[in-house]
Amino acid sequence: MKMIPLEAYLVVSVLLMGLGLLGMIARRNLVTVLMSTELALNAVNILFVGADAHLKLVDGQIFALFVIALAAAEAAVGLGIIIAIFRLRKVDSTDEITDMRG
Repeated sequence: MKMIPLEAYLVVSVLLMGLGLLGMIARRNLVTVLMSTELALNAVNILFVGADAHLKLVDGQIFALFVIALAAAEAAVGLGIIIAIFRLRKVDSTDEITDMRG
């Protein structure tokens, strides 16, 4: 079985990280920003698993599982905060949430 080179994992990871960062910077919708954060975290997971496959270790998979758990918690808390802000202010854009006072 032929192994995928580490550079391929690196290229895919950098592209996904760039798309995630671009989405976090360019988009104004809170849900889109949250999805872009998830995309950036998945780019890190790909890099961990690629390095793990290249070095023939298990540490990358363990770190990837921790990042997946962190991403799930971040999504749950983030969506809860977004729903609370939407119910309170009736806005869904990051530009409209400048004044955080009650």
